[in-house]
Amino acid sequence: MSAPVAGVIDLVREDLRAFGGYRSARSERVDGQVWLNANESPWANPADADATARRYPDPQPADLRAALAALYGCRPEQLLAGRGSDEGIDLLVRALCTPGQGAIVVTTPTFGMYAVVARVQAARVVDVPLDDGADGFTCDFDAVAEAAERAQARLVFLCSPGNPSGTALPLPRIAALARRLAGRAVVVVDEAYGEYASGPSAVTLLDAHDNIAVLRTLSKAHALAAARVGAVIAHAELIAVLQRCQAPYPLPQPCVALAMQALSPPSLATTRERIVTTIMERDALRVALSATPGVRRAYPSQANFVLARFDDAQAAWDALLASGVVIRDFRATPRLGDALRITIGTPEQNALVLETLRGVREAAA
Repeated sequence: MSAPVAGVIDLVREDLRAFGGYRSARSERVDGQVWLNANESPWANPADADATARRYPDPQPADLRAALAALYGCRPEQLLAGRGSDEGIDLLVRALCTPGQGAIVVTTPTFGMYAVVARVQAARVVDVPLDDGADGFTCDFDAVAEAAERAQARLVFLCSPGNPSGTALPLPRIAALARRLAGRAVVVVDEAYGEYASGPSAVTLLDAHDNIAVLRTLSKAHALAAARVGAVIAHAELIAVLQRCQAPYPLPQPCVALAMQALSPPSLATTRERIVTTIMERDALRVALSATPGVRRAYPSQANFVLARFDDAQAAWDALLASGVVIRDFRATPRLGDALRITIGTPEQNALVLETLRGVREAAA
């Protein structure tokens, strides 16, 4: 008789499985008229017009959690709201990787915070680079699985769509990877740019795979980068552990209020329209870049940016900066020594980028 496959809770650090965490004053579900339980000031700050800022916020506002769950297609108990996607990355690494012993797998080029958080936790970072082929960057899922097994990694981070690759990973391959690593590792799918992708979310895989976690954020398509509101979506047991590891008051009330306004039907309708425009501009920019002298390659993208390689990346960088356009320099990244990443702007901003880059070759002629 074969041994039962471990559940996702068995992947959590043993010392944290029953960890109670810090119970703040707002964690106690009690009601009253005179609140004297949190050592708050009884008087509002003169700058606080509606006299609400003196109170600590709800650690996990039920209305925000429900709105985000509806947006992403999960149940509220499967979702933890936090400070952007970054806090979700940090919580997952701290909860699953024992300091000095744990390991994670990443697929470079990718979002740098996975490795940063792992190193702070003294966890090893195992890299399985993406393949750079004719159709853009692709992931070798078999190599990722083998690396995770060899390193006994507890976390595999997949950025989809990738940053800076722009590649969206196929859900059947993600599901197969989760199946292979069941009881061994959690497969984390970072969908910060998911609104710009054409396929379904990895959230659709959660009910079949308890070792998948999905990261989402309101920073990109929803234009709330300064509010710092994101979510981890995963098995309810894992979410409960992550919440116990979270800081007592992660979500400032003004940010919650702003997020709730952004999740209202009128705001969501406007956001959807802008996503469509961004996708059209992205595809047009990529085609135009591919035909621009001096651009060696413009990669296909399912995100809100285009990664491009240049004959003279320094000249392109200098020209754009002289035009007042700031883009992202990836030349210090291994295998991207000639690459720059261009975020999709307004149609007028994108036209300025193209005009400037076309002028680089003319100036050199």
